[in-house]
Amino acid sequence: MKYNDLTVNKNTRPNRKGRGIAAGQGKTAGRGTKGQKARTGHSKMPAGFMGGQRAIMQAVPKLKGFKSIHPKAEVVYTDRLNELSGEVDNFKLAEAGLISSPFNKVKIITRGEVTAKVNLATQFASKTAVEALKKAGGSFKKVAVPARKKAEDK
Repeated sequence: MKYNDLTVNKNTRPNRKGRGIAAGQGKTAGRGTKGQKARTGHSKMPAGFMGGQRAIMQAVPKLKGFKSIHPKAEVVYTDRLNELSGEVDNFKLAEAGLISSPFNKVKIITRGEVTAKVNLATQFASKTAVEALKKAGGSFKKVAVPARKKAEDK
């Protein structure tokens, strides 16, 4: 170790501000004279406060509406179910190309005739769609969205 490598911690105390003129940091206590920053509580201004003039958040125009964090259910029409038969779930619908992913919510909506006997297990279906399925000899069962497998399970 060399002499110039030594570090010395100064034996200092915290500055006791505002304890009289003789103390060195008395009277205005290093805050200057008057003004907003000389007052107590000046450091607790709200984010974006611009000294009393209109803040930038208020001046900038806002976008209308909002974006929901809940994804919408993918729609499958009943006439598309005629291509399938037997037990149909999210995975079969994704395999047939009727939905983009088996891990999305699915809603069955009435359009056209159902001729195939389909036992459907999805998340949602309209009342008329359920009636059309039963009329064709099939059924509807409400199930939860299938969960993705974790990396540990693979």
